[in-house]
Amino acid sequence: MSRHIFHEGDHVLVLDRRGRRYLLRLDKSQDFHSHVGNFSHADLIGKEEGTRILNSKGHVLLAVKPTMVDFTTQMPRIATVVYPKDLGTIITLGDVFPGAKVLEAGTGSGALTIALARAVGPKGHLISYDLRSDMIEKAKANVTAIVEDQSCLTFKLGDVYEGFNEVYLDRVILDLPEPWKVLSHASKSLIPGGIFLSFLPNILQVHDLTVELKSHDSFDMIETVEVLLRPWTLEGRRVRPAQRMVGHTGFITTARKCSPHPFAK
Repeated sequence: MSRHIFHEGDHVLVLDRRGRRYLLRLDKSQDFHSHVGNFSHADLIGKEEGTRILNSKGHVLLAVKPTMVDFTTQMPRIATVVYPKDLGTIITLGDVFPGAKVLEAGTGSGALTIALARAVGPKGHLISYDLRSDMIEKAKANVTAIVEDQSCLTFKLGDVYEGFNEVYLDRVILDLPEPWKVLSHASKSLIPGGIFLSFLPNILQVHDLTVELKSHDSFDMIETVEVLLRPWTLEGRRVRPAQRMVGHTGFITTARKCSPHPFAK
């Protein structure tokens, strides 16, 4: 089957003439309805990605397969997801590479899990922890919709504050409110030079984490960044920043596992 053909069960991103986006899963027995009209899912099945379809009210809609960015912003969720602008930075600053062994904690609805699974690839291993079984089930469904090969991924129900059994980890990536509670466990489990990364919404949490990282003799190269995304509008000769932007979502803090400093008190 061609990757560029719509098949029953595929997720499709539909855009109307004003750029409004709708995520749907193709089922030949179903119709898509919106305030601008409707069409049958069967009209898309077998068509190429990028097809334009005429709906019941004469509006032309564009249909494409969703990218990871499209899916993570539109997918079903229980909790707030990590935004695409932060996902890219986490993968880059965390240096998550194909074949890496990564522990993630705070699975949530699975947006970061999707990005990490794709980054480590089939030769890597991602272990994703969450305290809630409903979160894990939602994340599994979301990951299944967009990650074809899940042989690299293991979901675990557990509290990483209490510890974990995984060792020789290349990266520990946390979306948790108190990541400093994981430092001792991460120190024991990370390889030399391994990266500890935390995503936090509040700068006071970042302050507390940084204080703990600096007092721990196993971590150095501590850095924190915030990503702000500002789109631009280009319409004829009107070129200006968009009226709305994706501002603060969270702070990304990284640290490297190092040997103790010989002059540390």
